Amino acid sequence: MATVKLSSKNQIVIPREAREALGLKAGDKIEIVVRDRTLLLFPRPKSYEAAIRGLAHGLYPAGYIERERSSWD
Repeated sequence: MATVKLSSKNQIVIPREAREALGLKAGDKIEIVVRDRTLLLFPRPKSYEAAIRGLAHGLYPAGYIERERSSWD
C-alpha cells in the first residue's frame, strides 16, 4: 500500500510501482468510484466487451447449459 498526497491543484501522483503493475501510461483513462468513504481507481478498459468476456465461465456445471437448451425443444 502506498500513501499519496493531494496537491494544491487537487491532483495526486500514482506511484511508479502501481503504474507499472497496471501498465498505466500518461494519457490513460482511469475510472473513479466513490463508495461510502472509500475512493476506488480502476484503469478504464480499452474494450468493455473484452473486459467482461468469459466472466461467467465456470458459473454452471459442465453440460448444464446444453441440457437446459435441449429442454426448450
